[in-house]
Amino acid sequence: MSALTKAKGFKKSKSGTYLTMATTAFGAIGAMKQIKKARTENDTLRLIDAVVTTAGIVTGLAVLYRELKRLGDDDVLLG
Repeated sequence: MSALTKAKGFKKSKSGTYLTMATTAFGAIGAMKQIKKARTENDTLRLIDAVVTTAGIVTGLAVLYRELKRLGDDDVLLG
């Protein structure tokens, strides 16, 4: 089994999905900083960009959550 095949398998695993969710959520920190800066500077265009970025992050997390449900996660917190 090649390293590339192993890496693709990790991406579809539970731990890989959790890692992807964590890195996606980490991107939300940057978006929040961008929103704060846009509000401070009264920059409407930058604020719109930050809101669209945040919407993308939320959508990405929702898709990853759905993927976890499909993997049959037995975690009590996920229901």
